[in-house]
Amino acid sequence: MDDDAERAARKVREVERAVAEHAARSGPITARVSSPDGAVTVVATPGGPPREITVSPASLRMGPHGLAAEIVRIAEKARRAADAQLHRTLERVVDPRELTAMGIENTRDDDEHGWRP
Repeated sequence: MDDDAERAARKVREVERAVAEHAARSGPITARVSSPDGAVTVVATPGGPPREITVSPASLRMGPHGLAAEIVRIAEKARRAADAQLHRTLERVVDPRELTAMGIENTRDDDEHGWRP
């Protein structure tokens, strides 16, 4: 293996180890987001499906289509919040530009719709 490839492989192993150690210290990353009225709450992990969806009795007033749309909106908001939390956690050990290139974005959603993280 030439020197450049060996250095690159060593760097990958170092970053991998640093990320694993940092992830072990920080614990699981989740985000909990609720609709403005608290009718729908979703817990999500970065890049994954919702881990928990809770609806209050008040959510039944939305009707099936309205409730489904609200669950999808809140779930997406929770996923983005979890992605941002992962980004902020890993940017301590990985170049933030590389995280963004991998699709792990540090986005901040506007609170114009009254979302509550």
